[in-house]
Parts: sequence; C-alpha cells; structure tokens
Amino acid sequence: MSSYTPRAAAGGRLILALGLISTLLVTSEAHAYVGPGAGFALASSLGVVLLTSILAFASLLIWPFRQTYRAIRHRRKGKPKVKRLIVVGLDGQDPGLTDRFLEQGLLPNFQKLKEQGTYSRLKTTYPSISPVAWSSFATGTQPGKHNIFDFLDRDLHNYLPILSSTRIGEVENVMKLGKYRVPLGKPEITLLRKSKPFWTILGEANVWSTVLRVPITFPPDKFYGAQLGAMAIPDLLGTQGTFLLFTTRPPTAAFKEGGARVQLSPNGSPDSFETQLEGPGNSFLDGSPPLSIPMKIRLDRNARTVSVKLDKEETVLKEGELSDWATLSFHAAPTVQVSGLVRMQVTEMDEHFSLYVTPISIDPEKPAMPISHPGYYSTYLSKKIGPYCTLGLAEDTWALNEDVTQDATFLKQSYDIDEERQRMFFSSLDTVKSGSVVCVFDGTDRIQHMFWRYMEDGHPAAEGRDPGEHKNAIQELYQHNDKLVGKVMSKLKKGDLLLVLSDHGFTSFRRGVNLNRWLLDHGYLVLKEGTDGTSEWLQDVDWSKTRAYSLGLAGMFLNMKDRESQGIVDREDAPALKQEIMAGLKGLRDEEKGEVGVNEAFDKVDLYEGPYVRNAPDLIIGYNAGYRVSWDCATGIVARPIFEDNTKAWSGDHCVDPRLVPGVLFSNEKIDTEEPSIVDLAPTALDLFGVEAPSHMEGTPLWKNFSFRNGKKNGGGS
Repeated sequence: MSSYTPRAAAGGRLILALGLISTLLVTSEAHAYVGPGAGFALASSLGVVLLTSILAFASLLIWPFRQTYRAIRHRRKGKPKVKRLIVVGLDGQDPGLTDRFLEQGLLPNFQKLKEQGTYSRLKTTYPSISPVAWSSFATGTQPGKHNIFDFLDRDLHNYLPILSSTRIGEVENVMKLGKYRVPLGKPEITLLRKSKPFWTILGEANVWSTVLRVPITFPPDKFYGAQLGAMAIPDLLGTQGTFLLFTTRPPTAAFKEGGARVQLSPNGSPDSFETQLEGPGNSFLDGSPPLSIPMKIRLDRNARTVSVKLDKEETVLKEGELSDWATLSFHAAPTVQVSGLVRMQVTEMDEHFSLYVTPISIDPEKPAMPISHPGYYSTYLSKKIGPYCTLGLAEDTWALNEDVTQDATFLKQSYDIDEERQRMFFSSLDTVKSGSVVCVFDGTDRIQHMFWRYMEDGHPAAEGRDPGEHKNAIQELYQHNDKLVGKVMSKLKKGDLLLVLSDHGFTSFRRGVNLNRWLLDHGYLVLKEGTDGTSEWLQDVDWSKTRAYSLGLAGMFLNMKDRESQGIVDREDAPALKQEIMAGLKGLRDEEKGEVGVNEAFDKVDLYEGPYVRNAPDLIIGYNAGYRVSWDCATGIVARPIFEDNTKAWSGDHCVDPRLVPGVLFSNEKIDTEEPSIVDLAPTALDLFGVEAPSHMEGTPLWKNFSFRNGKKNGGGS
C-alpha cells in the first residue's frame, strides 16, 4: 500500500456559500467559483484549510479502525496473482515504427521485453481516438457502454459542438452583498464517461491504485486510491488551451486555433510596455468582467533579455528561451484570488517585439477545479516534485500550428512535461508497495502529430519548413521511450507485472476531407438562402432541408426527428439513408491524387451495443492512411473542396480506419491471447488481483490462469 493514503474530503465538499460569506467577514482566502460560464473554484479559505487539517488529523487517528472495517467489508474473493501491476501508457506509439526501430537495434529495452515476455499489436476502438480508446482501456467496454465516442459531441438544441466527456453546470442562485454576487452553491462538474473503471472496482476489493494522467478522468474518479486527472481538464479561461501572444506587430486576422493576440504599444519608450494579462471572468461581479493582472515589459536590447513583471512577480527572459513556471494570482474580491501557472518565451525583439505565453494552467498547489482525487493530491504532488502542467492537452500544439512558436520550443515543452510526469510516476513506484500504478505519457502522440511531416518525402506540411536538427524527432522520441521503459524495468521487484501499451498507432495526415461539402454536393445537406457555407459551426446550414451532417473527428449524424431540435429524418427512413450514404462514401476517391480517401463508413448498430449507443454518431468514418477530416470540416465550414492539402504542422494522425492504426502491447510475461484488444486490459487488471470482472465488461483477461513463468526473480524485469 502507498504511504500516501486517502484522508478526509477537502474543502471543495463544503457548502460554497459558507466559505464565501466567511471570506467577506474575515481576513482569509475564499473557496468560491469564478470563470466563464461554468465558473472556477477560487483558492481555499483559511477556514476551509483549518477544517481540512482537523479532518485530516482525525482521519489519521481513526485510520487503523477504517482499515480494519475496509478489510472486513471488502475482502478479496480470490488470491492476488501479482504484488503490483505497473502500466505504462505511451499514447499513440505505432507498431510499424516500433518494428522498424527494433529491427535497427535502436530500442534495446523494448527488445528485452519482447524476448522475455510479449510484444503484440493491440486492437484499438472505433473510432481510433484517444478519449474513446483510453475509456475502453479503463472500463473494459466498447463505447456503447462507456458513452465516449469522440472529443466532441453536438448540442441537440443548436447543433453547436460541446465537449463529449465533461459537463459543467452553472450556479443560478446568488446573493447580493454590496457590489458582489456570492454564488449560493457550486457548479456541478460531471464526468460523462460511464461504466466503472477497473481502479474503482479494485478499490472496492481493497486494492490500492495510483492513476496518473489517464485521459478522461476529469472530474476525477472517487475510489480507494489516488488520481491526477488528464484530458478535458481546462485552462484557467475554461478552454482546452488558449495561448497568448503579446506583440507590436500590426493587427492581423485572429488565430484560427487556440490563441489570442494582445496588441502592445510603447509606454514612453520603444523598449517599455504596460498591458494587462486577462484571466477568467469574475463571477462575483455583474457581467463577469475578466480578471486581470498588470503586466510590465522592459527590453534590454544589448543583453538580449526582457523583464516581465506580472503583478509583483518579475521574470527575466533570455531571447528564445522558454521560462520556468511563473505563478499568476488573480484577485477577484477582498482576500479572494485564483491561481494559475504560465511559461513565457520572447519570440522576437528586433524591429518587432513578441512575447508568447502558454495557456494558463490551473495551479496544482491551489487548484481552481477538482483535478485530482483526493482533492489535495495535486497539492501533494506539487510539494513533492514542484509546479507542473495540469492542462488536459498539455503540449501547446496550437501555437506551433499557428507558427507562433517553433519546433524547438514545442519539443522543449513536450520533454519538460514528460519529465514532470516521470517524477510523479517514479515517486509513486517508490511508495506503492502493492496494488496498481498506471501512468500515461502523452509525448508520443503529440510529437508524432507535429513532426510526421519530416518522416516522409513530399508531405505538404513540410513545404517551406526546414527540419534542421529535428528531422529525426520521432525516432529520438521512441529512443527516449525506450530509456523510460528501461528505467521502469530496473525498478521491478518480485511479484511485479509490467504492461507497456499504446491506445492506437499513427499514420500520415497529408490531405483533409470535408464531408460536409460532400454531403452538400450530393443533396444531403442544404445551405440557407443567401449564405455561402463559409460560416463556422454549420451556421449556414438550413436544418429544415438537411438530412445529414458531419461533426467531430470521425462521426456523421443524421438530422433525426425527435432527436435533433430541427430534425427531419423519420426513424423508419434512417436505415436506408445510412446505407445510401455508406455506399457513396465507400472507396471515395481523391481524383487529384489518384488515391482512396475514405475506405468505408461504419454503421453504429454494427459496431456497438449497450445503453449509450443512442448517443453515438450514426456513422463512423474510416479514412484511409494519409487522410483525415479537414480542418474546415472540423470547424463546420462547408464551402471548401472535398479534398485539400494539409499544410499545418499537425501532420500525422490516427483518426482513420481503426484497422490501420492498432496500438502496441509489451509485457514482461508472455500473454495467452493471440489478438489482444484494448478492452482486455481492465478485466486483466481485475483478474490479476483475484477480483471477478463484472458481466458487462466485453474484454477478456490476457492470461487464462496467470502465473510468473519466465523464472526471473523480479517477474521479468531487468
């Protein structure tokens, strides 16, 4: 068992209004919520901290009695077959590249695992998208039973995109106190992933789990263990990652993806600027005006350095270097503040000056939203390893896509985040004596997304870009992963089982496919009179005449009566309409390139079963290698060609026919299954600890009757 154990619930479980009212009466920080729409939790009040400390102390006093009660109530039904299950997730590691680098002798530790135990391809999900696949990993079910089908879903009332995994409510009741509006409650944050993850079921059997950064764990699960959430955790603005660019360059068109420009004007001197860094909206005030921090910038052109003062914290930046984490404290009301973290980089300081600021990450030491379980676990980690990124999509792909940052900056950011993750992970390995330790590393996915353009000749995204020293970035990444695996193997002890896996593989993204344009050309989608289809988010669509539309990365929907607010397709007509569209898309050719862009479309009724099939896209699109939904189609723009080159840095992808991008599976023990699937991992974890898998799980254990076979003292580690 870990030396870090659950204690009393943190202040976030207290009634919000009490914390806020006490804040306005005493000199302490409040526990409240502020932010765009849903709002954010502000820093904890002194009263909350004191109460939490008392509860934690009381919890320590009764800990032996709680453990005895837990042991009696949650006795394991079977004998554990392992002491520890250690799972290393390498999001997106591709079997084709793994094979190539193994053959070249570049992955000695992966080679050891292959020889000692198992190396196999791992079937992924339909669609082969990270939130879907990792949800199947956690629950042992296909999407029809866990309810995650894409990054995005659509609002059935207005057809606008919404996050598929998390719903954040609003606080409707407020109390006026002077000029302040005190929320009487807290916004409900709901995880939309269904079915229990295996760590929750293990916890019910008194088996501890530490779960680090597994996608679709926001808000975090509550179970016997510790968890730091991942994908879908927003930045402090409530978005999935909005970077800032402070610049003297003349105003231009807004960034298309994930960024905002702030125009700088000299303050009496061409080397001095004063501005504001805006944060979340202040829901304590009418209209929720944005919170802001004064920002002073001073240039020393001789030293090629820049001083950035944010409120009272000053950071000196060398041109081109990415700073360490800087803490931001936004003051919302008397003694009420919300904390965030940013990194900064001076990207130019000659004729023009530009300063890049990362998305404002929720401060793990003073989290503004529930990002961990127990609530103070993120603080524990921060005290142990230092500040770290909490944003769900931590690596800033958008800034590189918009040419705000360069390849070197993105790689620096990615490897720094990986290092943060490794410190958490190995700290957990040192403290967890029995149970499971699960950690997902995202760098493989993100770096392949952004650097695939240098993997192949003639990629349109490589045109005009000099790879320089980064041409082999992906190969070097796989070698980095190999060193990580080697370090894990060196930590294995007797009774440890190691699984290393990816949720899907990877392929090229050379050409985008605008399915909404295809639907328009074939009469399934109709535009409003007087519009040209250039508006985003399908705002030009005439829903009274439209029978089908595409939204998200892999899905297509029928405009159904009694489901969509303006649906026109009768339920009895839907099967024939789906078959008609599927026939039209099967083998869809890109005549300009003489290649197939879409292999086929899959009917959801043929893919899924379970209570949530009704929420799935009606069709899942199986793109061919080299193709993916186009950027314009993903943002609801209809008026573009069906096929067009992808020229963005984001040049590799996996949102294709899942048969083309299986994941990988390594183990220090040989598995019994010939064709393992990602849904097999959850029942395997349960079986290894003698816990019976629930009947709804669709996967099967990787071992029929597990026992350590390779004769190694540590169960296969080196």
